[in-house]
Amino acid sequence: MKTILGNEILKTSLKWRSYISFITIAAIIPLLDIGLYLEQGGWARSITRGLSQDFLVMGNIKNGYFITYFIMNALWIHIPFLITLGAGDQLAGEATGGTFRILLTRPASRSYILSAKYLTALLYTAALVLFMGALSLGLGALVFGTGDLLVPGAKMLIIHAEDDVLWRMGLAFALATWGMWTVASLAFLFSSLVENGIGPIIGTMVVIIVSYIIGNVPVDLFASIKPYLFTSYLDLWSKVFEDPVPWDAVLRSVLALGAFSIGFYAVTWYIFLRKDVLS
Repeated sequence: MKTILGNEILKTSLKWRSYISFITIAAIIPLLDIGLYLEQGGWARSITRGLSQDFLVMGNIKNGYFITYFIMNALWIHIPFLITLGAGDQLAGEATGGTFRILLTRPASRSYILSAKYLTALLYTAALVLFMGALSLGLGALVFGTGDLLVPGAKMLIIHAEDDVLWRMGLAFALATWGMWTVASLAFLFSSLVENGIGPIIGTMVVIIVSYIIGNVPVDLFASIKPYLFTSYLDLWSKVFEDPVPWDAVLRSVLALGAFSIGFYAVTWYIFLRKDVLS
C-alpha cells in the first residue's frame, strides 16, 4: 500500500496541472495584501465606525490576523474549484491518458489502488489549504504585523486578544481542510464516472452552486432540505472565531461532513470495483 501510495503521490506531483491551484493562491493572496495595504485602512475604519462612537478603538486593528480572516471569507467560495483540479483528475486522468489497463495490471487489488488515489486526493487538498493558511498568515504578519483580531458579525463585533488568536487560526484551517475533504470526495466520485478531467470539475461545482442556492433561498421547502446538504456545514471553520466557540455545532458539522465524505467514497468504491475498463 505504501509503495502504491508513493507512486500515486509522485504521479500527481509530476503533473503540471497539479500546481495550477497553488500558483493561483500564490498570486491572489499577495495581490489582496497589496490592495489592502494601499487602501490605507478605509475598510477597517468603516467596520469600526459604529464601535468608535461608544468606545476608544486603539491598537493595530488592521493586522495580519484580520487580513487572514478577511482572505478566508473572500476566497472560500472559490477554493472548492481549485480542489477539484487535483482530486477530480485522480481517476479521470487515467481514463483520459488510456492508462487504466496498465494501472490495473498491478498485483494490488482495485480497492488498494482506489484507496491510494483517494488518499492522494486528500493529501493534495490538505497541502493546498495549509499552503493558503501559511501564505496568508505569514505574508499578512510580515506586511501588517500582528494584534488583536476583530471579527465583524451581523449583530455585534467580537474582539479576540492577540494571545487568543493563533490557536483559533490553526483550528480554523484544520476544520477548513476537513470541509474541503468532503469537496475532494465529491470530485473523486465524479472522477470515477467520466473519462476526462473537465467532467469532475463541472459536476462538483454545479452541485456546490445548486446546493448553496437551495440552502440560502428563504423558502420553507428548501429550509427543510438544507440540513441534508453538505454545503450547509462547510462554514464550520468560521465558528472557531465566535465567542464562546459553539463546540456542539462544530462537532455536528464535523460528523456530518465526515458522513458525506464516507458516503461519497463508498459510492466511488462500488462504481470502481464494477467498472469495465476498456482502455
